[in-house]
This record gives sequence, C-alpha cells and structure tokens, in this order.
Amino acid sequence: QVQLAESGGGLVQPGGSLRLSCVASGGTSGPRTMGWFRQAPGKEREVVAAMRLSGSTTYYANSVRGRFTISRDNARTTIYLQMTNLKPEDTAIYHCASDTRGLIYSSLSDPTSFASWGQGTQVTVSS
Repeated sequence: QVQLAESGGGLVQPGGSLRLSCVASGGTSGPRTMGWFRQAPGKEREVVAAMRLSGSTTYYANSVRGRFTISRDNARTTIYLQMTNLKPEDTAIYHCASDTRGLIYSSLSDPTSFASWGQGTQVTVSS
C-alpha cells in the first residue's frame, strides 16, 4: 500500500498563496495517477486537481481552474498544488490521493477511483 504524506497547509489571507506537497512512499508499485481532493465541514469530498504522472492528462475543478496548478517532480513520487488568489471558500482539509493505475480523464474527478489517501492538511483562508 502506497503511503502519502501531505504538507504545506496553513492560515492565509484572501488573495494569498500556498503550496501543498505530497510525497508517496512504499507499495510494490509506484503511483501512476495522483491528485488533490478537499473536504470542507459538512460537505462531501471533492476533486481539486488530478493528473497522470506520465503524459499530460490533467483535471482541474472549475472552481480552481486558473488559480491552482498541479505539478510533479521528475521522480514521479511527489506532487504539488500551487494555490494562488485563495478565497474563503477554498477553506478545507486537502487530501492527497494516488492510484497505481494510469486513470483515464473521466476517472480523475472520482474519489472512488483512487486507492491510497493521505491524512490531509488544513488550509484556512480568512482575514
């Protein structure tokens, strides 16, 4: 089982920026798809951004497109989420997820497609 460790959350003012990181380790097969999901109090978990680690298949939620950028390192064991122009409605626990399969585009937004999950990191946007 792949283990995921997120970092980089915190408190930021509206309009500010944060960069989240997620490191994958363990497992018999490395991840081929990784992504970020978030869950606010009283709401369901929703996709933020996800990507296949090879190629260019990337998914962004409409609410973050143009403000957030998902990227990976060359070793394909770490992904990042650069968040800019943050809004109060971005406040949530952000979870990293991965799967050993190279998921198709239509599956990137479905949390049930991902086998491994991190504990999450809190992002709070408030003045």
